[in-house]
Amino acid sequence: MIAACAALLAAALPVAGGTARAQLQGGGADWDSTAREYRGGQSAGAGASGAAGPSVPAAARNATIENLSKILSASQLSPLDRSFYLSIRAFAYSRLGREAESQKDVAEMARVNPQGWPVILSFIMPGLAGGGDRGAALRALGYGLQKKPNDAWLLIGQAQVQMQIADFGRALGTLDSALASAGTAGERRNASYFRGHANLATGHFDQSASDFEASIAGQTTLEGRIWGALWRYAAQVRGRHDARGALARDLGSENLYQWPGPIARFLLGRLPAGELEVAAESDDAAKKTNGKCMAAYFIGMDAVRRGDRQRAREQLQLAQARCPTVSEYNWAASNELKRL
Repeated sequence: MIAACAALLAAALPVAGGTARAQLQGGGADWDSTAREYRGGQSAGAGASGAAGPSVPAAARNATIENLSKILSASQLSPLDRSFYLSIRAFAYSRLGREAESQKDVAEMARVNPQGWPVILSFIMPGLAGGGDRGAALRALGYGLQKKPNDAWLLIGQAQVQMQIADFGRALGTLDSALASAGTAGERRNASYFRGHANLATGHFDQSASDFEASIAGQTTLEGRIWGALWRYAAQVRGRHDARGALARDLGSENLYQWPGPIARFLLGRLPAGELEVAAESDDAAKKTNGKCMAAYFIGMDAVRRGDRQRAREQLQLAQARCPTVSEYNWAASNELKRL
């Protein structure tokens, strides 16, 4: 959720013309056809990006204008790759206070990649914001919204940055607008997923559960449903509903041995917490997505369900420490600790 571009940035930054399409992975509920183009047609469930957060390597955060301009001078760049690098340079220009040039790069993105540039900005800006300059990311997204007012993808990206600075009330309004303007199932699912987080943070637990339910609407695979189902569990625990029963009805008959399946097995009482922690540290998929962060959060929420406040506090503090500030797990753990 949500956006996970670390692998893409790490692979693409050093080499002009790198295949960004093949590298961009994960994030949010299943993207629509436009977004899937940037992920090589892969499918990812909602929340996959949040596991590690849409963090961006230092090489990308510290890329100089000169280096980015050299890359952009290559004639062989595809429209996708060109818009990708333009988005990074737009952010870099804004960080330096060169707003006219930042705005020009966003306009150039729209020219070279007229169908997909909002998706690129929505993916890239929350991750770049994680380097600490949320203002530059919000300004770049704002320039995008000047070009294409009320675009759902741009609003989703804007809301993610707003949640990084704990402005959950504003993010909720932004995501209301994103849902109102969403034109595809992918846009609606992703806006619902992040609005679920904004509602969870602001204490609207029943609405949060409904949003997470909407984030998996129409999804028929375990991969497409599991993240929304896990987050719905968290919202239902706080809303004092039968979170375990709902999870059992949705996922109880599935094969839950591949990550993040062990989280669901634990929440259903089929796996001890210690074995979940082992899986989070040893499973290859878990290691790639900061599984220890996720495990700590959901062990904490299981303790909330059981009324074990001390255990909940310990695990949520651990999640807060393990999960980067760009991650929805960090937001959720931080807000839950305030309630304990």
